[in-house]
Amino acid sequence: MTGGVRQLGFPWPVLVGLAALAAPRVVLHDLDLIQEGTPVNALLVFGPLAIWIAAVLWRRPPRPFLTVVVIGAFYGVFLAAGHQLLWDAAFGGAAPSLGGNLADVAPAVQEVLLRAAAAVSSLATGVVVGVLVGAVAALLCRLLPARDRHAAP
Repeated sequence: MTGGVRQLGFPWPVLVGLAALAAPRVVLHDLDLIQEGTPVNALLVFGPLAIWIAAVLWRRPPRPFLTVVVIGAFYGVFLAAGHQLLWDAAFGGAAPSLGGNLADVAPAVQEVLLRAAAAVSSLATGVVVGVLVGAVAALLCRLLPARDRHAAP
């Protein structure tokens, strides 16, 4: 195992897979197939985060906070990619535009600026989610005793 993987407690594909658990909500939301405030939406929002915490509690990586921040960063990449790929579907053909002094900027330039802002926002959202969930996971790792891996079942 490499040093980075050793510190994170999971191989890179597992970290990406854990992040990917949150990707279906991005797709379903952008396609307007789920609505905020519904039980299905809540499950798709909080279910993956609970699985991230459960995985960290089960595996007990040396740096649980960092592990979940990395998962959150990968989630941000999925979030950004999903929003970019589903941009037209999400806006139903009526793409957003800039207002105020920037309203006169060419539509193609506006789209590039808005897509870039959405990508940065998605990446930041993923990292912030990782920080918040990572803090919970790290706290729970301190509060809850680790299971004895060598004990008889």
